Amino acid sequence: MRHNRIRAAFFAFAAAGALGAAPATAADNSYDGLWNVTVVTKSGSCEPSTSSTLTVSDGKVSAGGAPAGTVGREGLVRVSINGAYANGQLSGKTGSGKWNGASAGVPCSGRWEASRQ
Repeated sequence: MRHNRIRAAFFAFAAAGALGAAPATAADNSYDGLWNVTVVTKSGSCEPSTSSTLTVSDGKVSAGGAPAGTVGREGLVRVSINGAYANGQLSGKTGSGKWNGASAGVPCSGRWEASRQ
């Protein structure tokens, strides 16, 4: 289902950033670890709310072992999966941002929040 792809994209973060953000280097692992991410739909027909756990390792975000995005040195996150996009900011043990995608061709968008486990 399209919702599941969109949900995976946002969890695949997870957490989220600006276009052109520099990826973290192997030496900069301040965001490495497991992150709990909650995605909330504000407009459109996508699932209203869902939560998942994502992994950040050496500036790369993955969901279920699949690559999903990047986290830059300054905590900027960028995710793009199957036509769904998320971006935002991690800081310390929390993060938040925005996402957009579509369900059955109808645009959806909303916010996400993350916390480190």
